Amino acid sequence: MILVTGAAGKAGSAVVRELARQGVRARALVRDARKAAALAGLPTIEPVVGDMRRRSELLPALDGVERALLISSPTEQMVDTQISFIDTAEVAGVARVVKLSGKESGEGFDPEVFRGTRWHGQIERYLERSTLAWTHLRPSQFMQNYLPGSITGFDPSDRALTMPIGRSSLAPVDLGDVAKAAVELLARDGYEGRSFLMTGPEALTMAEVADRVSAATGEWFRHVDVPMGEKLAAMAAAGLPAHVVDLLEEQFVERSRCTTSVVDLSTHLAFGIEPTTFARFAEENADSFVGAALRA
Repeated sequence: MILVTGAAGKAGSAVVRELARQGVRARALVRDARKAAALAGLPTIEPVVGDMRRRSELLPALDGVERALLISSPTEQMVDTQISFIDTAEVAGVARVVKLSGKESGEGFDPEVFRGTRWHGQIERYLERSTLAWTHLRPSQFMQNYLPGSITGFDPSDRALTMPIGRSSLAPVDLGDVAKAAVELLARDGYEGRSFLMTGPEALTMAEVADRVSAATGEWFRHVDVPMGEKLAAMAAAGLPAHVVDLLEEQFVERSRCTTSVVDLSTHLAFGIEPTTFARFAEENADSFVGAALRA
């Protein structure tokens, strides 16, 4: 039995859908019973409700589980939440944990400067010191983060991507590709004690991202290189908590410093996954880009 935590989130739900598509039996752990109901229709998937930080709720979900995919929301509680899960997984007799981690694609990006990558590093090291067999899957930024409605996505009101990183490039990866790699790591043996990096097949500036969305939709989308202070003020005015704004500021600053991104398709090649280009992603999600703009 496989358990996927954070199954209602962006990454977790992508993995759960891929498990169902491949006919792999798994449990999907969510905190909200309503979100569990939304997963109930997926074949081979058993939704379970529980809090990763509460051992009394987590132990029943881990009953009979041999392998788990560790994901939780990138909040200030992420380190405590995932460490608590690792401790409970040891008690429950889980054999192996695959941690969905992260690695920025920017060349020279300092993982200790940005709290997000620093948190992942803390959890990775804790998992490695545990009695559990471990595997790390480290994707770069997701292509889905550019969709309207995401914190760093296009604004549907004016089809603008306001990103204060100048002409720096990023190498975003499609979550569908990441989900395929995660299923391979969960369903097969031989990956213990290894780390797998994943980026998309291209390093793109934000202007190039906008150009690909424009080509896919037949509408004009653009990148606006706003000053850092203006972007942070806009996010705060939109209601983002101060700690989230601070987190994104750290990321923007480091991405501005590291202007070149590295493409790493080693995991795609190892698992026979065709890398999804951003142009293809934009075509597959054209209705989401244009529809959001029409509704705004």
